[in-house]
Amino acid sequence: MKYFSESYDVIIVGAGHAGCEAGLAAARMGCKTLVCTMNLDSVGFMPCNPNIGGTAKGHLVREIDSLGGEMGVNIDNTFIQSRMLNTSKGPAVHSLRAQADKSNYSRRMKRVLEKQSNLYLRQLEVLNIETDNLGKVCGISTKNGACFKSKCVVLATGTYLKGKVIIGDVSYSSGPNGFMPANDLSQSLLNLNIELRRFKTGTPARVNRRSVDFSKMIEQKGDRRIIPFSFMTESLDREQISCYLTYTTENTIKVIKENIDRSPLYNGSIKSVGPRYCPSIEDKIVRFPDKEKHQIFIEPEGENTDELYVDGASTSMPEDVQLAMYKTITGLENVEFLRTGYAIEYDCINPLQLKLSLEFKNIDGLFGAGQLNGSSGYEEAAAQGLIAGINAALKARNKEPLILKRSDAYIGVLIDDLVTKGTEEPYRMMTSRAEYRLILRQDNADLRLTKLGYSIGLVTEERYKRFINRKNSIFHEIDRIKKINITPKKEVIEFLTSIGSSELKKTESLYNIIKRPELDYMRVALLDKDRPNLDLDIQEEVNIISKYEGYIDKQLQQIAQFKKFEDKVIPGDIRYDEVKGLRIEAIQKLNKVKPMNIGQASRISGVSPADISVLMIYMEKIRRQNNLDRSN
Repeated sequence: MKYFSESYDVIIVGAGHAGCEAGLAAARMGCKTLVCTMNLDSVGFMPCNPNIGGTAKGHLVREIDSLGGEMGVNIDNTFIQSRMLNTSKGPAVHSLRAQADKSNYSRRMKRVLEKQSNLYLRQLEVLNIETDNLGKVCGISTKNGACFKSKCVVLATGTYLKGKVIIGDVSYSSGPNGFMPANDLSQSLLNLNIELRRFKTGTPARVNRRSVDFSKMIEQKGDRRIIPFSFMTESLDREQISCYLTYTTENTIKVIKENIDRSPLYNGSIKSVGPRYCPSIEDKIVRFPDKEKHQIFIEPEGENTDELYVDGASTSMPEDVQLAMYKTITGLENVEFLRTGYAIEYDCINPLQLKLSLEFKNIDGLFGAGQLNGSSGYEEAAAQGLIAGINAALKARNKEPLILKRSDAYIGVLIDDLVTKGTEEPYRMMTSRAEYRLILRQDNADLRLTKLGYSIGLVTEERYKRFINRKNSIFHEIDRIKKINITPKKEVIEFLTSIGSSELKKTESLYNIIKRPELDYMRVALLDKDRPNLDLDIQEEVNIISKYEGYIDKQLQQIAQFKKFEDKVIPGDIRYDEVKGLRIEAIQKLNKVKPMNIGQASRISGVSPADISVLMIYMEKIRRQNNLDRSN
């Protein structure tokens, strides 16, 4: 029997990485928030690789942190190894990655939710999303019979919707890591005319440390200098735990090829779409037949466990094949399994049904976030959860949504890609997806986003003051070195010659000298006797801004052009079939996506530049007609 329990401003369905950020954001913005999870032990859980960050994903975490999210703070408190990736390349692609203590990460995140004011965490299975006669969300109903009223609901269901685990010819209903699946909520979404699809992801076996021969592997240590994810973390220092690099062998390939007919990927058992950029080991062997070996990383799952994650060997092969295959990997000849690798299929939505705010276009007050929206990865989920939570809170207060543009943040790129272009496979964030990646660096995420987070009430006064101090320190120092003139004196010439730099022919500012390829802000300290004692991260920011000024200016000009299209808002009541000259495909795509502006319309697959020109002429004609009508 159903009964009414309580009312909330915002309800979050799911407490994975998307649900945690959504719940915390809404609660911190002052909304009474309920976070529902099928199992309290799954809060902030990492069912796959226990790490945070990596290429492009590290950018997302820094942006989440800058807006007032929790992921960066949580990993800073629970990491066991930290590395900055791509340091041999330019700063635009530098990405921080940290190995997490899996249990501690989840446990701390759960504790943060428990202690957060305005947030109520409950172990509940949600069966239905309730709507009123106008099609607006009004609450949820649960398996226990409780009904909760709410102004807004955020769906952050991860891989739980009709989850199905597949291991060879064995399959069964399950959520990730043995948690219960959500088998009933999908039907409620279908009843709301939400388009569902099936995606899949996978995970490798976990193995016992005692059965691994590390002497045959290459040790991968953490960085000596540990750089935090969160701008609120002043410094980090701890003994780090090593990871190890090894490789598959010819025998690995042999075992897989001999049993490929038993692979669910190739015998038709798996019909759903998996992530292109995180293929299973059997998929890699088939897709890259000329490659003699593949990298495998052995990564600890925590400080107080001997469970190791075999990164690069995700598989859904039968258990006996998995064991035979793993024993052919160098250093795993005597391997002992703790958990078997598996694939998991789950229901998710077509993200073209969402607005840029992550609210469903046809269901007022319902938002989607994370893997439900067709993405993959903890960081992508957390980023969407943060924005969905923010916008649910804003909507509950009858305020305009927060929309991040592609020129504002990687989060803006992620969401725009999903809701404008859609995705036919689990989406993964990559630096190549961002047109303005020299501006959207991980090091300047706070400079780009903290003021925005403060304006919506998510960034605290303490964080904002710290941000202002950092920003002032950076730009005061840039102003100072612009005013320092270096003359071609003997000691200056000797210094430049000693490091292979060309002679100084005339007086130049220190700011311009730093731009020389062989020099940087840190290296010219000998020419700067009055240099203040600045934190290393501030010195690095000054160096990047100084050295890349020309490139940054060019990209800012590109962004200015981009924003001209983004500022051309398309009327919500426009009838595309009345726009003469638009192709039929363009009309169909524009009606489906319902773009907010010309910029978004131009990125829709199937809408050509000619269609955009026709649309802009039509909009200008309507604008002039409206002005004429008002003047009369």
